[in-house]
Amino acid sequence: MSLSIRNQIPGTVVSVTPGEVMAAVRVRLEGGQEITAAITLEAVKELGLAPGSAVRALVKSTEVSLATGAVEGLSIRNQIPGTVTDVAAGGAMASVKVGVVGGELTAAITKDAVADLGLAAGSSVVALIKSTEISLATP
Repeated sequence: MSLSIRNQIPGTVVSVTPGEVMAAVRVRLEGGQEITAAITLEAVKELGLAPGSAVRALVKSTEVSLATGAVEGLSIRNQIPGTVTDVAAGGAMASVKVGVVGGELTAAITKDAVADLGLAAGSSVVALIKSTEISLATP
């Protein structure tokens, strides 16, 4: 199956913490970073997720925010450091490619945000992704 989602990062499930309806699934990405995906218990069961399961973390580029450094006092726990590799700006929006250990992320942000943050190839950034915006897929 082909998907329009640009951000597809391979990883391994570290833990599954079930709740009433949702589960928090910790995933270690190939680069060693750990992220949390909040998915339904039904999805955990259907995908057969357990520690050691191979998965791909899927994130739409519109759900990736960028900061110029680590952010404290924020509910977003998934903060992945990286370096801007490319900025393609249009009339209102921009596509920013960020190299991270083990892969690449693309963030779709406003052209104004690119200017305000001074983003250009070589800029250090932190990609911020809410756990509810990460989907998981199995091979």
